[in-house]
Amino acid sequence: MVGPLNGTTACHRLLLSLAILAVLCPPVAAEVRMETLQVTMRDGVRLATDVYRDHNVSQAPVVLIRTPYDRTRQKEAAERWVKAGYAFVAQDCRGTRGSEGVLAPYNNEGQDGFDTIEWVMQQSWCSGRVGMVGGSYVGAVQWQAAVEKPPGLVVIAPQATWSSFYRNLYLGGAVRLALISGWLAGNTPKPAGVTATDMDQALMKLPLSDVDEAIGWPMPWLDAYLTHPQPNGFWTRLDLTAQLPQLQLPVLHVVGYYDFFSRESVDNFVLMQTSAVSPETRKQQQLILGPWDHGTIGRSQVAEVDFGPAAELDVAAIQQEWFDRFLKQDPATKATTFSPVRYFSMGDNRWVDSLSWPPPGTQPTSWYLHSDGRANTRRGTGQLLTEPPAASQPPDTFRADPQNPVPASPVTPARPLKAAVWGPVDQSPLEDRDDVLVYSTAPLTEPVVFAGTPLVRLHVSADTADADWVVKLVDVHPDGRAINLATGLQRARYRSSLLQPELLQPGAACELTIELGPCAATVPAGHQLRLDICGSLFPLFDRNPNTAQGIFGSDTAISTEQVHHSPGRLSRLILPTLPAHQLPQ
Repeated sequence: MVGPLNGTTACHRLLLSLAILAVLCPPVAAEVRMETLQVTMRDGVRLATDVYRDHNVSQAPVVLIRTPYDRTRQKEAAERWVKAGYAFVAQDCRGTRGSEGVLAPYNNEGQDGFDTIEWVMQQSWCSGRVGMVGGSYVGAVQWQAAVEKPPGLVVIAPQATWSSFYRNLYLGGAVRLALISGWLAGNTPKPAGVTATDMDQALMKLPLSDVDEAIGWPMPWLDAYLTHPQPNGFWTRLDLTAQLPQLQLPVLHVVGYYDFFSRESVDNFVLMQTSAVSPETRKQQQLILGPWDHGTIGRSQVAEVDFGPAAELDVAAIQQEWFDRFLKQDPATKATTFSPVRYFSMGDNRWVDSLSWPPPGTQPTSWYLHSDGRANTRRGTGQLLTEPPAASQPPDTFRADPQNPVPASPVTPARPLKAAVWGPVDQSPLEDRDDVLVYSTAPLTEPVVFAGTPLVRLHVSADTADADWVVKLVDVHPDGRAINLATGLQRARYRSSLLQPELLQPGAACELTIELGPCAATVPAGHQLRLDICGSLFPLFDRNPNTAQGIFGSDTAISTEQVHHSPGRLSRLILPTLPAHQLPQ
């Protein structure tokens, strides 16, 4: 037994010695160094690869990002990861920036991802564990590499991306025209001396196979995507969905409601949480679902709406925590729990934790369309009521003219047609058009709370062989602003099957089910719920020519479209509602 020394026990002396040692020998700061290498793929093509690591650390788990958007832009992120105890590898995808080969979008990313991870695993500075990070294209390459099952890949964090490329580009049979035209125009070599034409005019071009020429130069991939409107064999190599449940990977899924990848990203999470073959993998999934569009993830300002400071999220910190848990296997992080779902409720602007998506306890609640046949414009007679029509009501009618399509967003001097946004903007200027049907509740006497995928069931008819129906769910503020919450559309000939189109019989009614995508909101008392219905969402989606001539047709026709709401034809909105008493006091 050691006696006291100046009142200090042996334990105290040890702690004092350690404290002095820490002062005299502080931890060595990370010495981040970068070297650029050419990594050879299986076919001999070399890909430019930057390796960032702390040369004071002999081995570390590796974070890999593969991008077509210039690997050198990753310097800040790389330094953050290295200081957190990782090595970081950034690589230009095939045919981009410093890498050899030709970019064929997504075509080589699976095998190139496998080959790159195999190379990383052979390096002396790799601990034998690799994770992948990034969003959009950079998220998809993670899924593509993962289904190749490269040894050493133990975690991924795909943000706002797909597992089926077709389902990302097409919705209800219509194609995301502006998105892919703009992306491929920016990623297809432009001949010297060629100047792009006005995109507003180019996007109006028919047939769709000629849109690239209307922009100004050949884009073979654009032609291919636009001329394959059905999920047939053309898309097979880029449909990974059936392979996802076989993966044994923890996955962090992050996306926003207004993101064009929202449906795919949420579906990927649900599939992995409910259908992964490994029960442990099902528990290792997390979904972060916010109020953002594709370019605003983690921010509060989205298009014309500020969702408040709660909407600001440090996604990089969340990714690092995920990787500390599953890649570094940090004991302190592993000892904590995480919520499988964190979703943002718009309107009351708060985060909610849930065990699943949609949250447990939602109930389908119907709001029925009513009018006296004059629901055109926001000043019409369209109503949303909780009671169905008790007697026959005349249908509402609008004329959908492909030469004068309803814009996806109100056109302003600062926002031309080609700059339509996916995010929330005031829809009221569009609701003054006669080719837009508007159905509203009275000002709500109590909040409406919902979370999940709103559905709209419409009974419709038209005098053409084909037509589109576009539906927007809108929150009308007391000051008159009409802010879109969720949107869906259906091309009539694909109403029953994407593989077996069925033309309309002019004048004959049929039923459409239109999903509006994942959404959670609280519409406060004093606000109104509203549905806007029209025939186009241009240029976010291509116009329906209404002629049923097929993808190579150039003719257009004005379609007289009707929405029916009578007993036996109950057109309605179905909201996945939650009890209002779940709101925080």
